Amino acid sequence: MEYLKWSHQDFVATITIERPPANALSSGLLKELSAVLDEVENNEEIRVILIHGEGRFFSAGADIKEFTTIESGEDFSNLATYGQDLFERMEKFPKPIIAAIHGAALGGGLELAMGCHFRLVAENAKLGLPELQLGLIPGFAGTQRLPRYVGAARAAEMLFTSDPITGLEAVQYGLANHAYPEEQLLDNAYNMAKKIAKKSPGSIKAAIELLNYGKSGQFYEGVKKEAELFGEVFVSEDGKEGISAFIEKREPNFTGK
Repeated sequence: MEYLKWSHQDFVATITIERPPANALSSGLLKELSAVLDEVENNEEIRVILIHGEGRFFSAGADIKEFTTIESGEDFSNLATYGQDLFERMEKFPKPIIAAIHGAALGGGLELAMGCHFRLVAENAKLGLPELQLGLIPGFAGTQRLPRYVGAARAAEMLFTSDPITGLEAVQYGLANHAYPEEQLLDNAYNMAKKIAKKSPGSIKAAIELLNYGKSGQFYEGVKKEAELFGEVFVSEDGKEGISAFIEKREPNFTGK
């Protein structure tokens, strides 16, 4: 891996973006991220994924220098589609993906973070989609995901002005779940990841699948699927273990079966 490093312990995989100085999202970096997800998906030692950036930033955007080497509008569209498909895969990934954002998540960096299941931020982090400042628009589904989190009017302001918001504002607006002092961000992110990793992988996977019905407005299909998956997890070994543990007043030990 040239742009990423990853490791895992305590059922939590850490993916670190390492592409100084700005951790810009080149097409090569996106391909490496896709390859890491391939490795992680069926690894039973990994139940939660945490993504963060090395150095000063989470990711300050797409690789503008790479843009100058792309010849045609069609090639740009293909790059956009690749990024969109990857972030859609992340949002539907059967294991929770958490973004821990310090420094800045701008443009493609914020689009990557919005493809995660939720975001934790440093209070002083900067989050934004400044593409219009370059005469461009977001290309990795930023125009579609941002309004889902902050509402259409707030998204319009962020896009039209190109002004970033702080980590604290991101929490107020619903774009991030929690903001911490920068030096406490990763510890808090790991604590939350480990808490989630204690849950049954089957019930987590089912919850992710069901949450994705909500984003496409398929309420009744989602409710129907919930009933179906409720039955499936109920008769699983983890389902039986969870109920036994509750009755016996002990911590459950979920195995993913």
